[in-house]
Amino acid sequence: MAERFVLNETSYFGRGCREILPEEINNRGYKKIFVVTDKSLLECGVTDKVTSILSNAGIEYTVYSNVKPNPTIKNVLDGVDKCREFGADCIVAVGGGSAIDTAKGISIIMTNPDRDDVVSLCGVSNTKNKGLPIIALPTTHGTAAEVTINYVITNENEQVKMVCVDPHDIPVLAIVDSELMESLPKMTAASTGLDALTHAVEGYITKAHNTMSDMFHMRAIELIFENLPAAVNDKDPKAIENMALAQYMAGMGFSNVGLGIVHSMAHQLGAVYDTPHGIANAILLPTVMRFNGEVSWERFREILIHIGRPDAANLSKQDIINTFVWKISELSKSVGVTMTVKDTGCKEEDLEMLADKAMEDACRPGNPRETTKEDFIRLYREAM
Repeated sequence: MAERFVLNETSYFGRGCREILPEEINNRGYKKIFVVTDKSLLECGVTDKVTSILSNAGIEYTVYSNVKPNPTIKNVLDGVDKCREFGADCIVAVGGGSAIDTAKGISIIMTNPDRDDVVSLCGVSNTKNKGLPIIALPTTHGTAAEVTINYVITNENEQVKMVCVDPHDIPVLAIVDSELMESLPKMTAASTGLDALTHAVEGYITKAHNTMSDMFHMRAIELIFENLPAAVNDKDPKAIENMALAQYMAGMGFSNVGLGIVHSMAHQLGAVYDTPHGIANAILLPTVMRFNGEVSWERFREILIHIGRPDAANLSKQDIINTFVWKISELSKSVGVTMTVKDTGCKEEDLEMLADKAMEDACRPGNPRETTKEDFIRLYREAM
Protein backbone atom coordinates (compact mmCIF):
# COMPACT_ATOMS: atom_id res chain seq x y z
CA MET A 1 0.00 0.00 0.00
CA ALA A 2 1.32 3.44 -0.94
CA GLU A 3 1.88 5.92 1.90
CA ARG A 4 1.57 9.61 0.99
CA PHE A 5 3.71 12.22 2.75
CA VAL A 6 3.05 15.93 2.08
CA LEU A 7 5.44 18.65 3.24
CA ASN A 8 5.60 22.37 2.54
CA GLU A 9 8.01 23.65 -0.10
CA THR A 10 10.45 25.79 1.91
CA SER A 11 11.08 26.63 5.57
CA TYR A 12 13.50 28.90 7.41
CA PHE A 13 14.52 28.41 11.04
CA GLY A 14 16.44 30.45 13.59
CA ARG A 15 16.14 33.55 15.70
CA GLY A 16 15.66 36.56 13.43
CA CYS A 17 15.11 34.56 10.23
CA ARG A 18 12.03 36.67 9.43
CA GLU A 19 14.44 39.14 7.81
CA ILE A 20 14.36 36.86 4.73
CA LEU A 21 10.70 37.78 4.11
CA PRO A 22 11.16 40.64 1.58
CA GLU A 23 13.66 38.64 -0.47
CA GLU A 24 11.28 35.70 -0.68
CA ILE A 25 8.29 37.91 -1.53
CA ASN A 26 10.19 39.70 -4.30
CA ASN A 27 11.70 36.52 -5.72
CA ARG A 28 8.25 34.95 -5.91
CA GLY A 29 6.80 38.01 -7.63
CA TYR A 30 4.18 38.87 -5.00
CA LYS A 31 3.07 42.51 -4.99
CA LYS A 32 0.19 42.96 -2.54
CA ILE A 33 0.35 41.23 0.82
CA PHE A 34 -2.68 40.47 2.99
CA VAL A 35 -1.41 40.13 6.58
CA VAL A 36 -3.60 37.95 8.80
CA THR A 37 -3.00 38.22 12.54
CA ASP A 38 -4.98 38.75 15.74
CA LYS A 39 -5.65 41.83 17.83
CA SER A 40 -3.57 40.76 20.82
CA LEU A 41 -0.45 40.30 18.68
CA LEU A 42 -1.14 43.61 16.98
CA GLU A 43 -1.51 45.44 20.30
CA CYS A 44 1.59 43.96 21.95
CA GLY A 45 3.83 44.72 18.97
CA VAL A 46 4.58 41.19 17.74
CA THR A 47 2.88 41.74 14.39
CA ASP A 48 4.92 44.92 13.94
CA LYS A 49 8.09 42.83 14.05
CA VAL A 50 6.93 41.47 10.70
CA THR A 51 5.06 44.38 9.13
CA SER A 52 7.94 46.79 9.83
CA ILE A 53 10.11 44.59 7.62
CA LEU A 54 7.52 44.86 4.84
CA SER A 55 7.32 48.64 5.29
CA ASN A 56 11.10 49.07 5.19
CA ALA A 57 11.23 47.05 1.99
CA GLY A 58 8.50 49.15 0.35
CA ILE A 59 6.13 46.18 0.04
CA GLU A 60 2.44 47.06 -0.09
CA TYR A 61 0.29 45.36 2.53
CA THR A 62 -2.85 45.62 4.61
CA VAL A 63 -3.61 44.01 7.98
CA TYR A 64 -6.64 41.90 8.87
CA SER A 65 -6.80 41.18 12.61
CA ASN A 66 -10.40 40.10 13.18
CA VAL A 67 -9.42 36.60 14.34
CA LYS A 68 -10.77 34.90 17.48
CA PRO A 69 -8.73 32.38 19.51
CA ASN A 70 -11.10 29.71 18.14
CA PRO A 71 -11.66 31.22 14.67
CA THR A 72 -15.14 31.14 13.21
CA ILE A 73 -16.75 30.91 9.79
CA LYS A 74 -17.47 34.65 10.03
CA ASN A 75 -13.78 35.39 10.70
CA VAL A 76 -12.91 33.54 7.48
CA LEU A 77 -15.61 35.13 5.34
CA ASP A 78 -14.88 38.64 6.59
CA GLY A 79 -11.24 38.01 5.73
CA VAL A 80 -12.15 36.83 2.23
CA ASP A 81 -14.08 40.05 1.62
CA LYS A 82 -11.13 42.19 2.79
CA CYS A 83 -8.64 40.13 0.82
CA ARG A 84 -10.64 40.47 -2.41
CA GLU A 85 -11.17 44.19 -1.83
CA PHE A 86 -7.42 44.70 -1.41
CA GLY A 87 -6.57 42.56 -4.43
CA ALA A 88 -3.95 40.51 -2.59
CA ASP A 89 -1.77 37.99 -4.38
CA CYS A 90 -0.23 36.55 -1.19
CA ILE A 91 -1.23 36.06 2.44
CA VAL A 92 1.28 36.50 5.26
CA ALA A 93 -0.06 34.83 8.41
CA VAL A 94 1.45 36.03 11.70
CA GLY A 95 0.24 34.23 14.78
CA GLY A 96 -0.60 30.91 16.33
CA GLY A 97 -2.95 28.30 14.97
CA SER A 98 -5.91 30.67 15.05
CA ALA A 99 -4.37 33.22 12.67
CA ILE A 100 -2.78 30.64 10.38
CA ASP A 101 -5.95 28.53 10.25
CA THR A 102 -8.00 31.61 9.39
CA ALA A 103 -5.47 32.43 6.67
CA LYS A 104 -5.85 28.92 5.26
CA GLY A 105 -9.62 29.23 5.08
CA ILE A 106 -9.31 32.61 3.33
CA SER A 107 -6.65 31.21 0.98
CA ILE A 108 -8.81 28.28 -0.13
CA ILE A 109 -11.98 30.31 -0.73
CA MET A 110 -10.05 32.97 -2.66
CA THR A 111 -9.23 30.39 -5.34
CA ASN A 112 -12.25 28.09 -4.83
CA PRO A 113 -15.16 30.55 -4.60
CA ASP A 114 -17.67 27.72 -4.93
CA ARG A 115 -16.73 26.70 -1.36
CA ASP A 116 -17.61 30.02 0.26
CA ASP A 117 -20.13 28.36 2.56
CA VAL A 118 -16.99 27.18 4.47
CA VAL A 119 -19.00 24.26 5.91
CA SER A 120 -18.32 22.17 2.80
CA LEU A 121 -14.58 22.36 3.56
CA CYS A 122 -15.02 20.20 6.67
CA GLY A 123 -13.32 16.81 6.56
CA VAL A 124 -11.16 15.56 3.70
CA SER A 125 -11.70 18.24 1.09
CA ASN A 126 -11.78 17.86 -2.69
CA THR A 127 -11.07 21.46 -3.67
CA LYS A 128 -9.89 21.88 -7.26
CA ASN A 129 -7.38 24.70 -6.92
CA LYS A 130 -4.40 25.47 -4.74
CA GLY A 131 -5.13 28.26 -2.32
CA LEU A 132 -3.77 31.78 -2.57
CA PRO A 133 -0.09 31.48 -1.55
CA ILE A 134 0.50 31.68 2.21
CA ILE A 135 3.70 32.62 3.99
CA ALA A 136 3.31 31.57 7.63
CA LEU A 137 5.22 33.00 10.59
CA PRO A 138 4.17 31.15 13.75
CA THR A 139 4.29 33.04 17.06
CA THR A 140 3.62 30.04 19.32
CA HIS A 141 5.54 26.80 19.75
CA GLY A 142 2.50 24.57 19.47
CA THR A 143 0.19 24.15 16.53
CA ALA A 144 2.61 23.70 13.59
CA ALA A 145 -0.07 25.09 11.30
CA GLU A 146 2.72 26.46 9.10
CA VAL A 147 3.58 22.94 7.92
CA THR A 148 0.31 21.03 8.05
CA ILE A 149 -2.48 20.36 5.57
CA ASN A 150 -5.08 20.86 8.31
CA TYR A 151 -7.00 23.80 9.67
CA VAL A 152 -9.81 24.06 12.20
CA ILE A 153 -12.72 26.51 12.00
CA THR A 154 -15.57 26.81 14.51
CA ASN A 155 -19.14 26.54 13.28
CA GLU A 156 -20.77 28.66 15.97
CA ASN A 157 -24.32 27.80 14.89
CA GLU A 158 -23.69 24.09 15.46
CA GLN A 159 -21.15 24.60 18.30
CA VAL A 160 -18.70 22.28 16.60
CA LYS A 161 -15.15 22.58 15.33
CA MET A 162 -14.72 21.67 11.68
CA VAL A 163 -11.46 19.87 10.97
CA CYS A 164 -10.55 20.67 7.36
CA VAL A 165 -7.92 18.52 5.63
CA ASP A 166 -6.66 19.79 2.28
CA PRO A 167 -3.16 19.68 0.71
CA HIS A 168 -4.15 22.81 -1.24
CA ASP A 169 -3.96 24.89 1.96
CA ILE A 170 -0.35 24.15 2.96
CA PRO A 171 1.77 27.34 3.14
CA VAL A 172 4.32 27.73 0.36
CA LEU A 173 6.79 29.13 2.88
CA ALA A 174 7.21 28.75 6.65
CA ILE A 175 9.41 31.18 8.57
CA VAL A 176 9.90 29.72 12.05
CA ASP A 177 11.51 32.60 13.90
CA SER A 178 11.78 31.81 17.61
CA GLU A 179 12.19 35.51 18.44
CA LEU A 180 8.50 35.94 17.62
CA MET A 181 7.73 33.39 20.36
CA GLU A 182 9.81 34.94 23.14
CA SER A 183 7.16 37.36 24.40
CA LEU A 184 4.43 34.73 24.80
CA PRO A 185 2.54 34.95 28.12
CA LYS A 186 3.53 32.05 30.36
CA MET A 187 0.20 30.20 30.13
CA THR A 188 0.10 30.54 26.34
CA ALA A 189 3.66 29.24 26.07
CA ALA A 190 2.82 26.33 28.36
CA SER A 191 -0.44 25.37 26.69
CA THR A 192 0.88 25.60 23.14
CA GLY A 193 3.92 23.55 24.11
CA LEU A 194 1.62 20.88 25.55
CA ASP A 195 -0.41 21.08 22.34
CA ALA A 196 2.78 20.18 20.47
CA LEU A 197 3.35 17.26 22.87
CA THR A 198 -0.19 16.05 22.20
CA HIS A 199 0.45 16.19 18.45
CA ALA A 200 3.66 14.21 18.82
CA VAL A 201 2.29 11.57 21.17
CA GLU A 202 -0.99 11.05 19.34
CA GLY A 203 0.86 10.98 16.03
CA TYR A 204 3.28 8.36 17.38
CA ILE A 205 0.51 5.96 18.43
CA THR A 206 -2.10 6.66 15.74
CA LYS A 207 -3.21 3.77 13.55
CA ALA A 208 -1.57 5.25 10.45
CA HIS A 209 1.88 5.88 11.94
CA ASN A 210 4.84 4.85 9.79
CA THR A 211 8.62 4.93 9.82
CA MET A 212 8.80 8.49 8.51
CA SER A 213 6.25 9.90 10.95
CA ASP A 214 7.80 7.99 13.86
CA MET A 215 11.10 9.74 13.20
CA PHE A 216 9.53 13.20 13.42
CA HIS A 217 7.30 12.43 16.39
CA MET A 218 9.92 10.76 18.58
CA ARG A 219 12.44 13.57 18.16
CA ALA A 220 9.70 16.12 18.86
CA ILE A 221 8.76 14.32 22.09
CA GLU A 222 12.39 14.29 23.22
CA LEU A 223 12.84 17.99 22.53
CA ILE A 224 9.62 18.93 24.32
CA PHE A 225 10.47 17.04 27.50
CA GLU A 226 13.98 18.49 27.40
CA ASN A 227 13.03 22.12 26.70
CA LEU A 228 9.46 23.03 27.63
CA PRO A 229 10.06 23.93 31.30
CA ALA A 230 13.02 26.20 30.48
CA ALA A 231 11.14 27.77 27.55
CA VAL A 232 8.11 28.56 29.73
CA ASN A 233 9.57 29.27 33.18
CA ASP A 234 12.93 30.81 32.28
CA LYS A 235 12.20 32.23 28.82
CA ASP A 236 15.48 30.63 27.77
CA PRO A 237 16.08 31.61 24.10
CA LYS A 238 17.73 28.30 23.17
CA ALA A 239 14.93 26.30 24.78
CA ILE A 240 12.35 28.38 22.90
CA GLU A 241 14.21 27.77 19.64
CA ASN A 242 14.23 24.04 20.37
CA MET A 243 10.50 24.14 21.09
CA ALA A 244 9.96 25.89 17.76
CA LEU A 245 11.74 22.99 16.07
CA ALA A 246 9.87 20.39 18.11
CA GLN A 247 6.41 21.69 17.23
CA TYR A 248 7.38 21.89 13.55
CA MET A 249 8.62 18.29 13.57
CA ALA A 250 5.42 17.11 15.23
CA GLY A 251 3.46 18.96 12.55
CA MET A 252 5.31 17.25 9.72
CA GLY A 253 4.33 13.94 11.26
CA PHE A 254 0.72 14.30 12.33
CA SER A 255 -0.27 16.24 9.22
CA ASN A 256 0.36 13.03 7.32
CA VAL A 257 -0.84 10.31 9.70
CA GLY A 258 -3.55 11.98 11.75
CA LEU A 259 -4.29 12.28 15.46
CA GLY A 260 -6.65 10.68 17.97
CA ILE A 261 -9.37 11.25 20.52
CA VAL A 262 -7.53 13.78 22.69
CA HIS A 263 -8.23 16.11 19.79
CA SER A 264 -11.74 14.74 19.23
CA MET A 265 -12.58 15.66 22.81
CA ALA A 266 -10.57 18.90 22.96
CA HIS A 267 -12.27 20.25 19.84
CA GLN A 268 -15.63 20.09 21.62
CA LEU A 269 -14.36 21.99 24.68
CA GLY A 270 -13.15 24.70 22.30
CA ALA A 271 -16.37 24.84 20.30
CA VAL A 272 -18.79 24.81 23.26
CA TYR A 273 -16.87 26.69 26.00
CA ASP A 274 -14.29 28.55 23.88
CA THR A 275 -11.49 26.77 25.76
CA PRO A 276 -8.06 27.51 24.25
CA HIS A 277 -7.04 24.47 22.23
CA GLY A 278 -3.72 23.86 23.95
CA ILE A 279 -5.35 23.99 27.39
CA ALA A 280 -8.04 21.53 26.30
CA ASN A 281 -5.43 19.09 25.01
CA ALA A 282 -3.31 19.41 28.15
CA ILE A 283 -6.32 18.70 30.37
CA LEU A 284 -7.30 15.57 28.45
CA LEU A 285 -3.95 14.05 27.48
CA PRO A 286 -3.20 12.08 30.70
CA THR A 287 -6.73 10.62 30.95
CA VAL A 288 -6.85 9.58 27.31
CA MET A 289 -3.35 8.10 27.38
CA ARG A 290 -4.34 5.91 30.31
CA PHE A 291 -7.28 4.70 28.18
CA ASN A 292 -5.14 4.20 25.06
CA GLY A 293 -2.41 2.49 27.07
CA GLU A 294 -4.35 -0.75 26.94
CA VAL A 295 -3.37 -1.09 23.28
CA SER A 296 -0.44 1.36 22.97
CA TRP A 297 1.68 0.46 26.00
CA GLU A 298 4.53 -0.93 23.91
CA ARG A 299 4.70 2.40 22.05
CA PHE A 300 4.72 4.14 25.44
CA ARG A 301 7.67 1.96 26.44
CA GLU A 302 9.62 3.21 23.41
CA ILE A 303 8.86 6.82 24.30
CA LEU A 304 9.85 6.37 27.95
CA ILE A 305 13.22 4.90 26.97
CA HIS A 306 13.86 7.97 24.78
CA ILE A 307 12.94 10.49 27.49
CA GLY A 308 15.25 9.25 30.20
CA ARG A 309 13.65 6.10 31.56
CA PRO A 310 15.82 3.22 30.26
CA ASP A 311 14.38 1.03 33.03
CA ALA A 312 11.11 1.03 31.04
CA ALA A 313 12.60 -1.83 29.01
CA ASN A 314 11.86 -4.12 31.98
CA LEU A 315 8.60 -2.66 33.32
CA SER A 316 5.24 -4.44 33.19
CA LYS A 317 2.35 -3.21 31.05
CA GLN A 318 0.59 -1.46 33.92
CA ASP A 319 3.79 0.11 35.20
CA ILE A 320 4.51 1.41 31.69
CA ILE A 321 1.07 3.04 31.49
CA ASN A 322 1.30 4.51 34.99
CA THR A 323 4.80 5.87 34.42
CA PHE A 324 3.97 7.41 31.07
CA VAL A 325 0.83 9.13 32.36
CA TRP A 326 2.81 10.35 35.40
CA LYS A 327 5.55 11.82 33.17
CA ILE A 328 2.97 13.76 31.15
CA SER A 329 1.20 15.02 34.28
CA GLU A 330 4.47 16.10 35.89
CA LEU A 331 5.49 18.00 32.75
CA SER A 332 2.14 19.82 32.76
CA LYS A 333 2.50 20.70 36.44
CA SER A 334 6.05 21.95 35.89
CA VAL A 335 4.74 24.64 33.54
CA GLY A 336 1.70 25.54 35.64
CA VAL A 337 -1.06 23.71 33.78
CA THR A 338 -3.23 21.98 36.38
CA MET A 339 -6.80 22.64 35.17
CA THR A 340 -9.54 20.04 34.81
CA VAL A 341 -12.49 19.71 32.44
CA LYS A 342 -14.69 21.26 35.14
CA ASP A 343 -12.60 24.44 34.92
CA THR A 344 -13.72 24.93 31.30
CA GLY A 345 -17.33 25.39 32.42
CA CYS A 346 -18.37 21.85 31.58
CA LYS A 347 -21.14 20.30 33.69
CA GLU A 348 -22.22 16.70 34.18
CA GLU A 349 -25.35 17.28 32.12
CA ASP A 350 -23.18 18.37 29.15
CA LEU A 351 -21.27 15.10 28.84
CA GLU A 352 -23.67 13.28 26.53
CA MET A 353 -23.80 16.25 24.17
CA LEU A 354 -19.99 16.49 24.12
CA ALA A 355 -19.68 12.76 23.52
CA ASP A 356 -22.08 12.92 20.57
CA LYS A 357 -19.96 15.64 18.99
CA ALA A 358 -16.69 13.82 19.71
CA MET A 359 -18.02 10.70 17.97
CA GLU A 360 -18.36 12.74 14.76
CA ASP A 361 -14.94 14.39 14.97
CA ALA A 362 -12.53 13.78 12.10
CA CYS A 363 -9.69 12.75 14.44
CA ARG A 364 -11.56 9.87 16.09
CA PRO A 365 -10.91 7.18 13.41
CA GLY A 366 -7.14 7.54 13.85
CA ASN A 367 -7.19 6.65 17.54
CA PRO A 368 -5.39 3.36 18.26
CA ARG A 369 -8.22 2.12 20.51
CA GLU A 370 -11.81 1.99 19.29
CA THR A 371 -14.02 4.41 21.18
CA THR A 372 -17.76 4.41 21.88
CA LYS A 373 -20.03 7.21 23.00
CA GLU A 374 -20.03 5.66 26.48
CA ASP A 375 -16.21 5.73 26.49
CA PHE A 376 -16.25 9.44 25.67
CA ILE A 377 -18.70 10.20 28.47
CA ARG A 378 -16.55 8.25 30.94
CA LEU A 379 -13.33 9.93 29.79
CA TYR A 380 -14.81 13.43 30.07
CA ARG A 381 -16.08 12.53 33.53
CA GLU A 382 -12.68 11.19 34.62
CA ALA A 383 -11.04 14.41 33.42
CA MET A 384 -13.50 16.51 35.44
